[in-house]
Amino acid sequence: MKIKLSNLGKLLILFFFCVAVVVGCHSQNTHPTNSTINQNGRVTIGTTLKTRTLDPADNYELAGMILSYNLGETLYTYKPGTTNLIPLLAREMPKISDDGLIYTIPLRNDVIFHDGTPFNAQAMVFSLRRFIENGGEPSFLLSDAIAKVEATGDDEIQIKLKSPFAAFTALLAFPGACAVSPKAYEIGEGKFVPDQFVGTGPYKLVEVKNDSLKLAPFEQYWGEKPKNKGIDLQIYLGNPANLFNAFSTGTVDVAYQSLQAPQIRKLQTQAKEGKWQVIEASGTAISFLALNVKTEPVKEKAVRKAIASLIDRSLLNERILQGQGEPLYSLIPKTFDVYKPVFQEQYGDHQIEKAKQYLIEAGFTKENPAIVEIWHSSSSVTASMVAGVLKALAKRDLDDMITIEPNSIASAAYFKNVSRGLYSSALSNWYPDFLDADNYIQPFLSCSKGSPQDGCSEGGSQSQGSFFYNQVINTLIEQQRQEQDPKIRQNIFAQIQDILAQEVPYIPLWQSKDYAFVQNKIKGMILNPNQLTPFWTIQPI
Repeated sequence: MKIKLSNLGKLLILFFFCVAVVVGCHSQNTHPTNSTINQNGRVTIGTTLKTRTLDPADNYELAGMILSYNLGETLYTYKPGTTNLIPLLAREMPKISDDGLIYTIPLRNDVIFHDGTPFNAQAMVFSLRRFIENGGEPSFLLSDAIAKVEATGDDEIQIKLKSPFAAFTALLAFPGACAVSPKAYEIGEGKFVPDQFVGTGPYKLVEVKNDSLKLAPFEQYWGEKPKNKGIDLQIYLGNPANLFNAFSTGTVDVAYQSLQAPQIRKLQTQAKEGKWQVIEASGTAISFLALNVKTEPVKEKAVRKAIASLIDRSLLNERILQGQGEPLYSLIPKTFDVYKPVFQEQYGDHQIEKAKQYLIEAGFTKENPAIVEIWHSSSSVTASMVAGVLKALAKRDLDDMITIEPNSIASAAYFKNVSRGLYSSALSNWYPDFLDADNYIQPFLSCSKGSPQDGCSEGGSQSQGSFFYNQVINTLIEQQRQEQDPKIRQNIFAQIQDILAQEVPYIPLWQSKDYAFVQNKIKGMILNPNQLTPFWTIQPI
């Protein structure tokens, strides 16, 4: 169908004009010189991310967690490129008591720390206690779950949980829960060491500068040695244009985290021409619209359903993300086998007649339109574009029965206001702490204090801005957390997702794709679903 140039058309023309300007101003038709590639067998990785601290017990940002992943080791990890848990510092998967509260974990006995200290059960207990007791940003991940951790032998620990938690083994793969040398660190609230890292990983930290870090292979590492002679991490802080140019001219061997959509598209095109390689993988970050069920007009379920029917995920993905996302129809990403596309089944994409019927059901007409504010962080260009497109779609297709009003505010205020319930709807995204479907359900739908009449006043749904309360959901969440049988858990997650689609406190939009660009004289780059890239597999050729 031919479409007249509407607000939507004007918005998209403006967007692509901006794309052309960005790419045109920051790209050059130069081939990589390869002048830095393979010097002494080291690999230079360019990034725009910089960690706030190197201390794993206080680090809750992607940049720092990537470093913890390569410098340290946890009890369990994921087989590279997958969501399959495997033992790392543990010798085997944990033995779990019948009541789901006691985890007995045998440890490797051939491991030493970077400072020469032997790794043993006492050192692992020290590391987990330090993570919990020092009170760093991610400490709640373990403190909320663990009642007690103790050594039950030189090479065995036992962890007692406060309540059964089926995803606990996945939680132990969080990079901050890695082993650290008892000689290099202390236990005590706020006792952090931000400028060093002494772990057991395949690399040790040898140099820290404001805009770079150097990693060297750990000669006494117990496992498979890195396939390179070290990593030079070059930081282009918050400047994707400089990272783009550095990779294009061969200054860096690998570009990872974070280029802008137009730059990714340009590099993808040139990769097809053989100039370099592009590594692409499905990510596990999700973007969504939270609907505050305590505010007008979205407290009306029919209005929430109308907005869900209005969404055109293909349009958002192609026109805004430039194909660099995957349409998502549940809060749980497609990465997990429990994913159920409930929003596709219930609402589809851009079902205008459905949306109109829902609005009529809620009592809204052209003369009495529903007015919905969509808030987002002012720092997010993508969220701004999404809100603008939804406004244009509603105006063009819904006969003025609903008016969408985009609004933005500075990030710090935005996230505080979301949890205070000041917004009727809010665009946001979520990066998982651990790779289990629970981490996409419990933080969004659980409510520890509330009622069907008053909504949620304390819990996950309050913090994410929906204020949704459903006792059936609360019960199902607790059931899946206690259930060790994967098939039974899958059935429970299916029930939760069905209710999610029926009640619509959130509308899932897309899940991320991750990209790395690699010069042709490098191989072995792997993108993990959790964005924690293994440096040790990267090999100069």
